[in-house]
Amino acid sequence: MATGTVRHTPAVARIRETPLLRWTLELDGVANVLIGLAYVLAAGWIGDQLGLPTALLYPTGAFMIAAGAVLVAVSTRREAPALWVGAIVVLNLVWAIDSVIVAAAGWFDPTTAGTVWILLQAGVVAVLGALEWAGLNQARR
Repeated sequence: MATGTVRHTPAVARIRETPLLRWTLELDGVANVLIGLAYVLAAGWIGDQLGLPTALLYPTGAFMIAAGAVLVAVSTRREAPALWVGAIVVLNLVWAIDSVIVAAAGWFDPTTAGTVWILLQAGVVAVLGALEWAGLNQARR
């Protein structure tokens, strides 16, 4: 880089021009809405199967529905502030780490199926976050 030259990172992510980012945001959003709906509509049954309290599943489901709607909305934009997409990546990372902590700490006394579900969900969320990060980097170019 020449002296006095400053390289700027674009403040927007070009979502429409980056299929990886668009599709990953869409997939993340749709999955959030569907799982959130299941948590809200079938909290009792899911709670019994996974050993998780309905007092956890209802608010988690409501949050996932709202978050999923935001993800889908962001995925349909031509461009979005890179900060928004970065925040989505960070929230996915926090969700994945928190899920591993919940499973490892044995909070809520999940069944074996519940522990597997929590860890599987953590893995999927981590992969989606990594793909969104890669897509964000592409979209900034």
